[in-house]
Amino acid sequence: MDQKRKMNRKHLRLKTTFVFVFIFLAVWCVTWMINQSQEKREKLKATYTAESTVSRVESQLSKYLAESDLMKRIVEKGYDIDNEQFDRLAELMQEDENVIEARELAEDGVVSRIYPMKGNEAAMGLDMLQNPARKKEARLAMRSGEYTIAGPYELVQGGTGALLFDPAYVKDQNGEEKFWGFSILVMNWDNFIQEVELEKLEEAGYDYQIWKKDLYTGEKIVIDESENSKLNNSLEVACSVPNDTWYFEIVPENGWITAAQKVFGVIISIALAVMAAVGYWQYKMRRYKDILHEEELEKAAIEARMANEAKTRFLFNMSHDIRTPMNAIIGFADLLEKHLDDKKRVVDYISKIKHSSSFLLSLINYVLEMARIESGKATLKTETGNLKNLVDTLNDVFEPSIEEKNLQYTCNLEVENPYVHCDKTKLREILLNVISNSIKYTPEGGSVTIDITEEGHDAEKMVSFYRFTIEDTGIGMSKEYLPHIFEEFSREHTSTESKVIGTGLGLPIVKSLVDLMGGTIEVSSEVAVGTKTIIILPFQVSEEEYKDAVQEQQENTKLLALLMGKRILLAEDNELNAEIAITILEEEGLKVEWAEDGIKCLEMLKKVPEDYYDMILMDIQMPNMDGYRTTEEIRSLPDKRAQIPIVAMTANVFDEDKKKAYEAGMNGYIAKPIDTKAIFSTLGEILQEKYEN
Repeated sequence: MDQKRKMNRKHLRLKTTFVFVFIFLAVWCVTWMINQSQEKREKLKATYTAESTVSRVESQLSKYLAESDLMKRIVEKGYDIDNEQFDRLAELMQEDENVIEARELAEDGVVSRIYPMKGNEAAMGLDMLQNPARKKEARLAMRSGEYTIAGPYELVQGGTGALLFDPAYVKDQNGEEKFWGFSILVMNWDNFIQEVELEKLEEAGYDYQIWKKDLYTGEKIVIDESENSKLNNSLEVACSVPNDTWYFEIVPENGWITAAQKVFGVIISIALAVMAAVGYWQYKMRRYKDILHEEELEKAAIEARMANEAKTRFLFNMSHDIRTPMNAIIGFADLLEKHLDDKKRVVDYISKIKHSSSFLLSLINYVLEMARIESGKATLKTETGNLKNLVDTLNDVFEPSIEEKNLQYTCNLEVENPYVHCDKTKLREILLNVISNSIKYTPEGGSVTIDITEEGHDAEKMVSFYRFTIEDTGIGMSKEYLPHIFEEFSREHTSTESKVIGTGLGLPIVKSLVDLMGGTIEVSSEVAVGTKTIIILPFQVSEEEYKDAVQEQQENTKLLALLMGKRILLAEDNELNAEIAITILEEEGLKVEWAEDGIKCLEMLKKVPEDYYDMILMDIQMPNMDGYRTTEEIRSLPDKRAQIPIVAMTANVFDEDKKKAYEAGMNGYIAKPIDTKAIFSTLGEILQEKYEN
């Protein structure tokens, strides 16, 4: 499910990225089209501006050509004018703008008359058809018969100017036209540029350049340009003049589309794309969360239904399985009452009552253990253990069942390091559950094999991996049921069908404990063939040798001798429990006095001398004053009574209950139902420690 959710989120991110890219490109295309439209409008305006400027240039040239044409026609009509007449005529044509600096006549191309002469003396006698800077345009004008503009360039008389060659032709004696020479206008280039008002282009925000091609080399000759001569993406307009073409390049100084507009377009595209992507993401996330919520609701409904079914199965199974031992207990108790005089029957009935009681207790313990594991309160209590002793314990526990069913039972231990640090109780619980299942579900004459081997050893960490293999030839499980073996209250067959009593909690508890220990469990099975369970657990190897049975027996004997004649104060509100405890203790030579609750316990303790009682057995849940509060009151007494050993004897069997008892000031802890061996071992160890101190 988590992997599926990760994939869905990954796909959602990809789709959101696609939406971002798509919207960005779409908006960018729109802004590009808007910019293109604006560029087109700007180019139309620039074209109009350029053509208007070209028209002014052509108009000015036409004006000056008319003046040149007057001189040319006088020559072509055959009038012979002297220098004085030429000067008066030229003076009359002089304009106020001072664009035309001089007027010249060049017969056969050689300048022969100039007005005004002053300042232009250097031009007199200049051969226009031979001068390197002027001959190209002069000869072109002569051949074409049309006026031609030369320059701008440095004039021989000084300054920058342009020459307007207007060719003149006269008829010879045969009536044929013959080249006479040129009527030449010398133009002040700066004044001409000012006259056509090119500076207004810069004032209007345009950069420009006017240029033409060299008539022979084709090189670019700049006629005029704005201060910024680097033009990018400029508009080019051709201006036709006689015998030549001028090219007019123009562009807005900030470009057809300003950088700010381009940046704004990008920002708008990104902003709208982000908004669209975020909106899409939020919309899809809401939909995704709704779907997840629906899935969670559906999952919760399925789990609730399954839990309800499991609870129903559990209640059905527990009702049946609890009633079975209860029926035996009640039935044999009735039979025991009727046959008290028949010792053989009494012994048999008592044995069966004890067996049924043990099973009933195991059912309750299973339920409590599973609830504890699910609450996350299960912890490991590590202590040194001997795997050989574990094997001996297993053999002793299952020997009656094995003999009863005539099973072939083998338990092999092949390990290099038998002493390990582990939670012996939980390890024993794991193996007891699995092996008991094998024995229960294996018919008479079958076999159960247990192999315990050491798979590997990490010398640096002092850790070994132990493999526990339990294999039987029992009834087995179907392939369909195997995936459900670790589900709570799960059983392939009811106890009525299989004739085997169980809760369906054994293997779930085993799985939870194996996980808690950091191990693994695998189960393979086949109907009518058998079941094989492999458990691998990591344990820290211990170099400390475990106490053997003889040592334990000797220590137990010493402890019992130490307890002989000791006086015990028992605080217990349940009369039957008190009677059982008093009987067990007094049969081993201890003296017991009974207090019905915590208040009574305090009163009895205060009435006797300080060293009258050797120990107090304290129930936890009592009316008027519970065991915790009573212990705290005793520990606050001002005399030696405050130091008396107190041992909890309660049905509260969880670790947090033990911790709370010790925090209240108790010295030991005994769980109900009372285990005779455990109670004497605990009492003896506490008294031994008291006397040693």
